[in-house]
Amino acid sequence: MSDASVRSPQSAALTINERLTAFYGEPERRPTLDPLSELIQTVLSQNTADINSDRAYASLMERFGGDWEAVRSAPTDRIADAIRIGGLAEIKAVRIKAILNEIAARTGRLDLTFLRDLPLEEGRTFLRSLGGVGPKTAACVLLFACDKPALPVDTHVHRVSQRLGLVPAKASAEQAHELLESMIPPEQVYAFHMNLIRHGRQICKAQRPRCPECPVVDLCAYARQQGA
Repeated sequence: MSDASVRSPQSAALTINERLTAFYGEPERRPTLDPLSELIQTVLSQNTADINSDRAYASLMERFGGDWEAVRSAPTDRIADAIRIGGLAEIKAVRIKAILNEIAARTGRLDLTFLRDLPLEEGRTFLRSLGGVGPKTAACVLLFACDKPALPVDTHVHRVSQRLGLVPAKASAEQAHELLESMIPPEQVYAFHMNLIRHGRQICKAQRPRCPECPVVDLCAYARQQGA
């Protein structure tokens, strides 16, 4: 087993991304939504499984015909009813309505496509200024809808990056956003994000990780500690 401790975090991250891409294949690009739709979909994904948030988003689109002004004008209980399958419907309905109201008040329209033309940090600052939009949600909008090198840190990315020793064991998810983004070249951010999610779901699971099958086990601080 090689000693990963002699590697810089940047060098280790690049090697990990290269191996995971070779192991899983080049990640497919997600279908692109407009930034506002991506924002609402990501809000719906907070604290729920992907399949349920996808169903909630589809239900919201069907109920309001994809018209965000209609959603903004609707009573919160009607919004909640449309997204109930995603869980936390009452909380998310209030959050979605507040976000839409704030965007309309600040920009004069329900359209965030201007984020695609802003520098990364300006776009991040705008999104983070909206109530209920944290670092992961902002990064999802910027990466998936604006093609910016923002790196969302979900539970899988957080866990895998900590086990691999890329970020400190006690680093928060918010701290991990900054640390990981600084390690990865912009053109590799998408693949790195998707690779760590897939790895966390399939091999580096929260419970009973399958270390003998891991293509980066020799670089893994957790595996060394466990004697894997």
